[in-house]
Parts: sequence; structure tokens; C-alpha cells
Amino acid sequence: MQELQRCAWPTKPLDIQYHDDEWGVPLHDDNRLFEFLILEGVQAGLSWSTVLQRRSAYRELYDHFDPAIVAQYNQQKINDLLSNPRLIRNKLKINSSVKNAQAFLLVQKEFGSFANYLWQFVNKKPIINHWQTPQQVPSQTELSSRLSRDLKSRGFNFVGPTICYAFMQATGLVNDHLISCFRHSELK
Repeated sequence: MQELQRCAWPTKPLDIQYHDDEWGVPLHDDNRLFEFLILEGVQAGLSWSTVLQRRSAYRELYDHFDPAIVAQYNQQKINDLLSNPRLIRNKLKINSSVKNAQAFLLVQKEFGSFANYLWQFVNKKPIINHWQTPQQVPSQTELSSRLSRDLKSRGFNFVGPTICYAFMQATGLVNDHLISCFRHSELK
């Protein structure tokens, strides 16, 4: 059997599984979108592999990324998260996750769901890119800058243009699998 051709970045088993099963798959489930929003913010300055290794701990300790619960976290809960070695213990990122949950709930209330809000940025259908090399894949775009500005205006933190673009890639708003990757054609 011939080995599958993938994008260049997944090299570890967990990365490969994530690439093959999740990365770039269009997401419309609000809790999953909230999870990715939080994890992309956590990833800032770190490798995605580092975050993936701790993802199950985040799911458990962040109440399965239920934004209604995370929005209610008090200082004691934040302190518990900050002291837990299973998480990336960054005070700004953990405080931001609570603030982002609160902003997330406001967006849900205004648009009916966070997915409704998010997918309007791409006219409700994924942008299919046709990159041939990893060097062609941008780290941010005008669209991710626009999403970043809008999220920040709604009270979100850790949502700069680069984080927003990674979020858009992860949740399938853009298909940035290389054209040589088996997932590119599967996600059209």
C-alpha cells in the first residue's frame, strides 16, 4: 500500500492524527469552535504539538469547553488552573480564556450561534486554497486581520491576525492543505 501524501508539518503521530482527522474540516459546532479559539490562543508562542499533547487535560479542566461554564470561572478556579502542571500555566492566557468565554456568549446571543457569526466572514463556505509548497501558505491574511479586529472590538483577547488565521485553518474556514496532500481534495 502506498503511503499517503500529507502536508509537510505533521511529523509526530499525534500531529498526523490531528492533520488527517480534524485540521481543515469545516466546523459549525459552537463548543468545538470555542475549544479551538481557546487552544489557538494558548498556542501563541508555542508549537501546536505542545498544545495537542495537553488537549485532553484542557478538555477536562475547562469543563469540556462549555463557554457558559468557563465564563463563570472565579478567581479560585483561575488559580486552580494556574497551579495545574497539566496546563500551560500562563496567567494572561488563562484569564483571557474566561474573558473570551464571556465575549463568546455575547456573540452567540447576537447571532444565534458563534458559527453563524464566524462563517459570515467566508460567505458561509470554505475558501479553498491551492498551495503547492509550505512556503506559500500565509501566516495571516487580510481576512484574518478583519476577523481579528472584529473579535477584539467584541472583547476577545489573544485573537491577533496570526492566531485568527490558524483558527480559520483549523476550523475549515480555509482549506490550506497543500494540493499534493490527500486531504486537500477530500475537503473541497
